[in-house]
This record gives sequence, structure tokens and C-alpha cells, in this order.
Amino acid sequence: MSYLRPALPADIWLQRIFDAKAAREGGIVRRSARDVERIVGRARFERKLLRRGYHAVENAGQIVIFCNNEPVRVIC
Repeated sequence: MSYLRPALPADIWLQRIFDAKAAREGGIVRRSARDVERIVGRARFERKLLRRGYHAVENAGQIVIFCNNEPVRVIC
């Protein structure tokens, strides 16, 4: 597999996540885990989530970000 260069710089890509309407309204946004790792790196992404008090879950190559600081409970 060849390395794909990100279309956007990491700072702008991150800012667009948190500027999304759903994020601004305290909802959820979803991103590909592969894109997170490729564009910003998992550690940096997790630091941004922690700083904002947000939570995220990963499943089947997707990361679902809860753009609020309410508790997250996995149902089953």
C-alpha cells in the first residue's frame, strides 16, 4: 500500500471536525479511523478529544465522536 498524502493539513482537518454543525450542537460526528491515523495521528486526536471533554468509540474502522461531555454507555 502506498502512503497517501492528506488533502488538508492536520490542524484544518481537526478544526473542520469540531466546526461541523453536529459537533457545534453537541451531537456526534463520524470519521474513518484510517483517516484519523493518517492525517493527524491517534495520540494527537485523543489529546484534542480529552481537552474538549469529548468521548469517542471505534468500531469496524470508524470512530464515532460524541461532541459533548455527557457519559457514554455501551448498551450491549
